[in-house]
Amino acid sequence: MLRPMRLAAVALALLAATISSVRAAEVTYDDTARFLAGMPPSADSPLMALTGDPSWQHHAKFFDSAFAQLEQRQLSKIRSWSDVNLAAPRPTMFYFFSGPDFLYANAFYSKASTYVLGALEPVGAVPDLTRLSRGSVDAALYNVERSLGSILSFSFFITKQMKVDLHTNQVNGTLPILYVFLARSGKTIRNVEMVALDDKGGVHIGNDNPGPNATRGVRITYAGPDGEARTLYYFSTDLSNSGARVAGFLKFCETLGPGNSLIKSASYLLHAGNFTVARDWLLANSATIIQDDSGIPLADYNPRKWRFFPFGRYLGPINEFPGRYQERYAELFTRAQPIDFGVGYRWRTHESNLLLSVKVAGSDALPAAEDTSSAEPAPKPLRPKRPRPPEPIPPPPGRFFWFR
Repeated sequence: MLRPMRLAAVALALLAATISSVRAAEVTYDDTARFLAGMPPSADSPLMALTGDPSWQHHAKFFDSAFAQLEQRQLSKIRSWSDVNLAAPRPTMFYFFSGPDFLYANAFYSKASTYVLGALEPVGAVPDLTRLSRGSVDAALYNVERSLGSILSFSFFITKQMKVDLHTNQVNGTLPILYVFLARSGKTIRNVEMVALDDKGGVHIGNDNPGPNATRGVRITYAGPDGEARTLYYFSTDLSNSGARVAGFLKFCETLGPGNSLIKSASYLLHAGNFTVARDWLLANSATIIQDDSGIPLADYNPRKWRFFPFGRYLGPINEFPGRYQERYAELFTRAQPIDFGVGYRWRTHESNLLLSVKVAGSDALPAAEDTSSAEPAPKPLRPKRPRPPEPIPPPPGRFFWFR
């Protein structure tokens, strides 16, 4: 009698272990992304049980409202602008100093098949949410909301705030934000894998040894509404001269180029002498560059190689970045076409500037002596400067906030 009971107990234990294993396997990357984004996961997902929690329902309502307003106010208008002004986009787009901002990368270059984002912020992790305590899940939702407050309101991340909000929980780093943006952009995540680049730009997966100076990142394979497979890379990398020279990030990017580039709210780092490697790489490997004035200084473009199409208004840098006013930029923007959306540090509509630079076909064959900005003619006399508008106000602390 005792032996059958033991056998039954063992059988029940094995069954429970099997059920637990299947249950864990059912928590897909896509369901996790949808849950963090405040969107219902698939009906058979174990995460569905967590959507009945009032905290998640509040989270979902907040994101539904926030992303609907952002779509109407900015993203749909950016896509329309891109459809008109980007005639033949390349399959790869590069976005340096991006943080986890897939949202605007996808809005400007929605037809790209490969996205490469690079910034200092670590990749982080998103564990199986069904294995976390209720308090940890609530904290993760709260931190995701706070970290997205500035980009939902102003179109850029407040880096210091994001570092605090996404380093205090088991759900941390840029990965949860990438998940949210992919889900809210209508993408379906198929696979997520951690990758590393060696100093030659070679890709290593799993237990492969990338050697010293490894660049850590993530590769996300996803599909859009059309079902076509696409790839998003995010790498945690130092783009200053000292970091860029020893890491393999730019060498890896070169294997995918030339591509289209986006530079937005980049803290005017490319204006500084210690970011010339990244600046020169972008100029050499980009077919088009979309930027605000915090990107590459106009004086660093060779006008024999590039055609410029200014949009919006140039009001100069905000007070956080003194000494970055560009007279040539101001002169160029006296002939700018209007845009009906805001972007960058001057995030208010009708106060933003956007420069589309298109490389002239065959210009890479110009003699080296002509590959300098010294050929640029002297700027014309400037018009009187207009008064600057009020500075953007950073979001206050609190669980929910939204700025129109």
